[in-house]
Amino acid sequence: MNNSLKEQVASYLYIGPFLLVFLIFIGFPFIYAFFLSFHQVTTLSDVFGGLKFVGFSNYLSILKDPKFHWALIVTAYYAVLIIPMNIAFSLLLASLMRVPFRLNSVFRTGFFLPFVLDAFVVGIVWTFLLSGRFGIITNLLKPLISESVYRQGFLGTPATSMPSVATAMVLKGGGFGMILYLAAMQNIPREVYEAASIDGASGLKKFFYITFPLLKPVTTFMVITGLIGAISAFAEFYAMTGGGPTVYKFGMPQGMTKVTGLYLFDFIQTLRLGKAAALAFILLVITLFISLLYARLQRGK
Repeated sequence: MNNSLKEQVASYLYIGPFLLVFLIFIGFPFIYAFFLSFHQVTTLSDVFGGLKFVGFSNYLSILKDPKFHWALIVTAYYAVLIIPMNIAFSLLLASLMRVPFRLNSVFRTGFFLPFVLDAFVVGIVWTFLLSGRFGIITNLLKPLISESVYRQGFLGTPATSMPSVATAMVLKGGGFGMILYLAAMQNIPREVYEAASIDGASGLKKFFYITFPLLKPVTTFMVITGLIGAISAFAEFYAMTGGGPTVYKFGMPQGMTKVTGLYLFDFIQTLRLGKAAALAFILLVITLFISLLYARLQRGK
């Protein structure tokens, strides 16, 4: 056995455990979910046998469902809120933490810690803070809010429910974006800023014409991951709003925060697993399309 063949065999032996785990826990479930999306499932025992092939009917019924259309609109609304807010907040934190001071590392750690907490736990905490009458934040802002918001809470009022969830998640995840932007800022050559200073550029001009454009790869990454996070969001809405409050859209009651994650959960909860699998792949296609489109547009600038 020559050295080249030995190296190949050794390489496959090293990656073998990972490939095995990947195939068992990711590869097979992915393929089986795609297979399941073309079948009707009404009971849990159907998953292990007795599946009824229905073709594309699961996909078509979802695409025709007004509740799905509303879930997409709500998810888009959430994405439009959380992505710019998260980028702006992360940039602000990174700019502040870039300035050296004695407790710099302590503040960086403090801002990053909420990111590692579970979204459901964070959602429960914010539910108490934003609840009507007894919520700490609700009472602090009582002079500035209407009586209905004070009684129902920020999460129980249609106009404020989605912005409240988005704000909570931005405060939770801003530390991660801060770390990314800080790392990218440290790679910007100081000579660029010195040349700009010689040309008379102010601090704001340096930020908008040097710093922000050179942070484009990180911003693109945050937009795409933010989009994926918005489409797959579930735990925070399940904990904070449960999909409510109720509004009337498309001639029927709809949840003001009923994102696609909660719409998918309805299928799983009622054991309509074929439709759940079909919805998962519809969302996958939507996510890939928008992500590739955004990346392509950014590449051309």
